[in-house]
Amino acid sequence: MQITDIKIRKTFEEGPLKAVVSLTFDAQLAVHDIKVIYANDRYFIVMPSRKNGDGTYRDIAHPINAEFRVMVEEAVLAAYQEELAKAE
Repeated sequence: MQITDIKIRKTFEEGPLKAVVSLTFDAQLAVHDIKVIYANDRYFIVMPSRKNGDGTYRDIAHPINAEFRVMVEEAVLAAYQEELAKAE
C-alpha cells in the first residue's frame, strides 16, 4: 500500500497540536484527521480516534504493524516540515 497524496489541512502555532492531515492510499482510500503533535521535544502522529462513553479514546483507523506506522509517520512529518518551509 502506497501513500499517493498527503494534504496538510490545518496548522497551529500554539499548543502541542501542530497540524491536521489527510492521507490517500493507492488513490483509493482516504484517512482524515491524522494529527501532528509536538511534545517531549519530538514530533509524532496520532491516528483519528473517537471518545468512548467512559472518557477513553479508541482509534478509528491505525497501522497494524510497526513498519507501516513508521512509513506513515515519516511521510506525514516530511510533508508537515515541507509545509512549514513553504510558509517561511
